[in-house]
Amino acid sequence: LILIGGFVQLLAGFLAFRKYDHLGGAAFLTFSALWSSYGATKVLCAAPVSGHLLDIGAGHTEGFTAGSVAFLVLNAFLIILASSFNVVLLCLTLAMELLTVCFLLFTLENLPLPFEIVVLSILSAICFYGATASLTNCMFGKDLLMMGPPLLTVQSSRKDREDPLPCVCPKSHLTSGLRTIAELLNTGAVCGVPTDTVYALAASCKHPQAIEKVYRIKDRPQEKPICIFISNLEQLRAAAPPISPLLWEFMENVYPGGIGCIIQKGEWLKKLGVGAGYSRVGTQDSIMIRVPDLTVLVHLIDMTGPLAITSANPSGEADSTHHDMVISRLGHKLEGVLCDGESDEVVASTVVNCTKIDESGITIVREGCIPAGKVMQIFERVKNR
Repeated sequence: LILIGGFVQLLAGFLAFRKYDHLGGAAFLTFSALWSSYGATKVLCAAPVSGHLLDIGAGHTEGFTAGSVAFLVLNAFLIILASSFNVVLLCLTLAMELLTVCFLLFTLENLPLPFEIVVLSILSAICFYGATASLTNCMFGKDLLMMGPPLLTVQSSRKDREDPLPCVCPKSHLTSGLRTIAELLNTGAVCGVPTDTVYALAASCKHPQAIEKVYRIKDRPQEKPICIFISNLEQLRAAAPPISPLLWEFMENVYPGGIGCIIQKGEWLKKLGVGAGYSRVGTQDSIMIRVPDLTVLVHLIDMTGPLAITSANPSGEADSTHHDMVISRLGHKLEGVLCDGESDEVVASTVVNCTKIDESGITIVREGCIPAGKVMQIFERVKNR
């Protein structure tokens, strides 16, 4: 039970940090340490050691007592912070403070059993309600179980909320938000957008200066090519590229999704809508094309035409998996970010070289969210058929 309780608190802290909830993360990591310390201390004191019980009261209580006092002080700060969030988190920190008092009394060998039972019962009830409320509200997207309002508010909070973001940041689920980003892209802006893998920087293929700006924003080496996204395979068919039946069949099996295909470049790209950005996407001879499996991005491409796409992170750094990461890292260099929450993947797409698919098959250039083995299985299935 000690290990399970400590692990659950640790997991809750990790998930809170993943959601950029630093208070929640710090609180649950503290709770994990407190719970594990309290439980482990009680177990040690009840465990046989060299034929007798370990007695922390025989001149060995100083360390345990100092630890419990440290937890008391740390948790007191968390109580103050929690009061500015919601009632449930405040009650949880208060219950943890009572548990710390139990820890302190236990080290002093003066812990009444009824008091410990009451504290643990209160803590269990709060944890059960908090977990149920969080899961229910997240599942249904509305506050069905109340978490309670904050008891403390900072006077400057409204002013802080009204401080302008570094760029335009509309919500992806709003039509107006999608239209705003589309208008920016159509006028030559560079924007952060969600994809079916990680967040990306997007520029219209009609504006080569916007694609050049992408390189500057990321500090991306000029020799690294930028791929393009289209909304569906029919757009590619309409451009009539010189693609073999085997490559068409392979594309039909991997699009839409997290696999990008490198194919031969040609004038047909201009029929696709690439326009003036022809020389700034891909290499001199090849281009990577991908059809994303994300409705929001597909609608955006329908409004803008093909987009030049690269991951939304400074060159050489980790991919951005949340719009907050894009805003904090690159927002001051962008005209807009389409906010869609956490990305579906934590790594970018898998890139496959298909330029010699009929002669020697395909090669994996970069293994991403789709394993290389699965890509080869798809190719072998298509080839045999």
